[in-house]
Amino acid sequence: MNELLCKLCETFTANIADALNLMVIGMGTVLVFLCIMILVMYMMSKSVIFLNKYFPEEIPEVVKKTSKKVTDDADIAVALLAAMLKK
Repeated sequence: MNELLCKLCETFTANIADALNLMVIGMGTVLVFLCIMILVMYMMSKSVIFLNKYFPEEIPEVVKKTSKKVTDDADIAVALLAAMLKK
């Protein structure tokens, strides 16, 4: 019985060591990937700022629409009459 318990402890310890090893390798890989991604994004933003000095983007001008102003009192009277008749 003691030998079986000792064998089980050794197997459990080996499994835990393998699991911890796998966890450290996986998390290390993700950490390295994220650090590389942050570095590349930083370098790209600096290069875009540098290139934007030599190749600026064209900013389109916004054309403002002029609104029609009603100066005819007859149109205003017709609109008021239509509103009063609708009630």
